[in-house]
Amino acid sequence: MEGEEGGGGVDWDSLAEAASGAVGALVSTTVLYPLDTCKTKFQADVQTDQGGHKYRNLSDVFWEAIKKKQFLSLYQGLKTKNIQSFISQFVYFYGYSYFKRIYLEKSGAKSIGTKANLLIAAAAGACTVVVTQPLDTASSRMQTSAFGKSKGLRATLAEGTWLEAFDGLGISLMLTCNPSIQYTVFDQLKHKLIQRQKRKAESAGETSPVALSAFSAFLLGAISKSVATILTYPLIRCKVMIQAADPDDDDDDGSERPGNSRPPKTMLGAMCAMWHNEGIPGFFKGIHAQILKTVLSSALLLMIKEKISKFTWISLLALRRYLFVSQKRIKSA
Repeated sequence: MEGEEGGGGVDWDSLAEAASGAVGALVSTTVLYPLDTCKTKFQADVQTDQGGHKYRNLSDVFWEAIKKKQFLSLYQGLKTKNIQSFISQFVYFYGYSYFKRIYLEKSGAKSIGTKANLLIAAAAGACTVVVTQPLDTASSRMQTSAFGKSKGLRATLAEGTWLEAFDGLGISLMLTCNPSIQYTVFDQLKHKLIQRQKRKAESAGETSPVALSAFSAFLLGAISKSVATILTYPLIRCKVMIQAADPDDDDDDGSERPGNSRPPKTMLGAMCAMWHNEGIPGFFKGIHAQILKTVLSSALLLMIKEKISKFTWISLLALRRYLFVSQKRIKSA
């Protein structure tokens, strides 16, 4: 098998996919983190019985940081978020590529269908969620803490039990359908676009391999993530509300949040709070910010992944050859 040849049983094809995806996630997360912090704090803000809102618009979060001279606090939790993004994307892309290869080998099919693609993506997503949920919970608590009062990863997780570190796990598992929809739409659109480009190249007599351009990857990523976000947004907001920091731990006084209400800790509690206080619009509060952030993030991730995948494969190929030669020298010695 080409992906394992001379690699001591290591699946180098899946490893290259995972490394490319992880690097892409790291870059996109860092670039868009201030927007992510504003979005998360805006989503966690629930209207109280008195009709009060701390944030009326997404921009209110940004201006609060400016007024308090806490602009750098827009990056609170960045290290934890980067660790989570790197690990989650590595695990996801490795699992997705690995499960996809196994399916094609076992089924003997030349391409993968939509239903099988959804199942494979969901399986990879479930593995990712279980591994990274404590990091996801911690980063959400850091982002929703009062500006300038965010704690480190260890201190944040130490505030509660290990069971509380997995707050929102059920919703996160349900949200595995989000990347499933995203990457299925992306792969199918990419396949159709590549096939169309191949036909044009063949008709023009060109023999060079066809590759997806950076703009095309960005556009396909934006379209695929928009579809997934719109379909799953009520669950996304529920998860943010469940994982939000307790305002009583962050606020100097009761004025920081109207009503100073504690965030709900169950999906049913979050949905009831939205329905009781905000009605149907509450289920989609902040969706414009979510789409903007996730579309840009996913599009950048996929664009970077597409562009560095060749370099990543060459680097891993060099590493494989080095390990193989070293292994032969050890045996000969």
